[in-house]
Amino acid sequence: NKSVHTIKFLKVEKGNRDVFSLCCALQGLFGVPELNCPEGFQEAQDKALQESEQLVQKACSTPPGPETVMIFDQLSDGLCRVADLADFVKIAHPDFAFREAAEEACRSIGTVVEKLNTDVELCQSLRRLLADEIVMRSLDPETRRVAELFMFDFEISGIHLDEEKRKKAVNLNVRILDLCNEFLIGAHLPNKIDKHVLPEHIRYNFTAEGNYLQVAGLHADCPDDLVREAAYKIFLYPNAEQLSRLEELLASRNSLAQLVGYDTFSHRALQGTMARNPGIRHVWKDILRNSMYNIDPGLYCPFFSLGACMEGLNYLFSQLLGISLYAEQTQRGEVWSEDVRKLAVVHETEGLLGYIYCDFFQRPDKPHQDCHFTVRGGRLRENGEYQLPVVVLMLSLPHSTRGAPTLLSPGMMENLFHEMGHAMHSMLGRTRYQHVTGTRCPTDFAEVPSILMEYFANDYRVVNQFARHYKTGEVFYAVLDQIYHGKHPLRKSTTEILKETQEKVYGLPYVPNTAWQLRFSHLVGYGAKYYSYLMSRAVASMVWKQCFAQDPFDRAMGERYRREMLAHGGGKEPILMVQGMLQKSPSVEDFVDALVSDLDQDFETFIMDS
Repeated sequence: NKSVHTIKFLKVEKGNRDVFSLCCALQGLFGVPELNCPEGFQEAQDKALQESEQLVQKACSTPPGPETVMIFDQLSDGLCRVADLADFVKIAHPDFAFREAAEEACRSIGTVVEKLNTDVELCQSLRRLLADEIVMRSLDPETRRVAELFMFDFEISGIHLDEEKRKKAVNLNVRILDLCNEFLIGAHLPNKIDKHVLPEHIRYNFTAEGNYLQVAGLHADCPDDLVREAAYKIFLYPNAEQLSRLEELLASRNSLAQLVGYDTFSHRALQGTMARNPGIRHVWKDILRNSMYNIDPGLYCPFFSLGACMEGLNYLFSQLLGISLYAEQTQRGEVWSEDVRKLAVVHETEGLLGYIYCDFFQRPDKPHQDCHFTVRGGRLRENGEYQLPVVVLMLSLPHSTRGAPTLLSPGMMENLFHEMGHAMHSMLGRTRYQHVTGTRCPTDFAEVPSILMEYFANDYRVVNQFARHYKTGEVFYAVLDQIYHGKHPLRKSTTEILKETQEKVYGLPYVPNTAWQLRFSHLVGYGAKYYSYLMSRAVASMVWKQCFAQDPFDRAMGERYRREMLAHGGGKEPILMVQGMLQKSPSVEDFVDALVSDLDQDFETFIMDS
């Protein structure tokens, strides 16, 4: 069974590292030739910007028709292929020179994108298409939707404003990009403390630096209460510069929203999502306002090796979707760390679907966060070939030791399944346009495949003797996010709002001299959209209960899941995909019932079933 090699490949033996570095020919990152050195980002960026200028001219001179949408998607693809890759490299590459070069590329391309989103002539070329009823009726549904999504980007960027205000909107967007980047960096920086402050017997849990200890995370999986308490108080100790960044970010987002015609940034962010439905949004607010989050006590359970988890995922994907994961040898320079592994995703009849780079292990300067990055989106190229998607899954797992493989706690296990759900969405979203490929869809739908995978991770038939680990409080996060992005100026400081919200919603007392919001990196990517986890959880709950709870390996349901939900990326209205999967139109009450029942799980029933 070739898939077994996938698991063996994930274990890095120290003795083989020299062989690994010597036996491979020099390549650029992800196989991109220019990126074999930091300076290559400038070359890749210049090439993308030059191509974008040509495509803008082509779009403005092309008569209305399907080619207009193709050109817009080519334009988006060319810029995203550099920006998306750089977005990952700027936070994950161990070489500071690479991170710095990637950050500059992100800023440069981000600035160009914001200018294009307020380019009147470019927008007019799309308006002509959308205004031509005969041509629009001739387009297939996916092409029509992509055209409308590109217009939506123009509208929320302020294309309707006069020239002076458009320039102001661009400047605000660029400043927001800078603030987001600064906030992300600050959110992951460790805090230092004199080592003599901590009891000697717990110091080994933290990285030593002279007379100081670095605390780079919450150590939530550590069994020692004192370690967790120390990490919590030190890592979350308020930082004045980070607080200033957050306040400016929230104020800038509010200014941008009001400039382009919205009451708050939250109103702007909810456009184009499933929750734009006023009925659903109203009920969501009631739930967020009134919920008390009851956390079941944690349950200590056996840990699982990374190899066993990957074998479990491979078996699940094989049974449900006819997909296997195979390890591929990388070329020297293709990956940014010697413990990164490349998986080919192969369908039993369709062949190669794409690649997943697994950056699973901890290393110095790597953020302690689990996430999925699109490096290259899938699309149908002009020559008729399909551009295969490439993604990175980034986790923060401990390395294997000489005596034991990498072991996962229940939380790590669930996060692995969650992020792999995003990866499968990217692999199977076989859209014509990269603008809507895979996870490029409304935020409140993008989390459905990942949260659905958590149900598989918690099902005893999928992972035998797996102990369910308690939920981590999405309601609290969503409430805080909505308040921060609501009416401005805020009625209190962000820390006072945190304290009030935590005690009201989370049911846990605030710890003095901590500022958790300064580590809440999702405020960048999910600004005013963190409720998406709630919406996605409600959908995932309905899909699980109706389609997979009876048999989590049901191939027919797996094929329906691919056909109705994964294949379309963002190329179809999310609610239509949900209806196709459930084979009914869920009501507002269905969403609410699904969410409430999921937040109030009967833990004892689960234990008995297991």
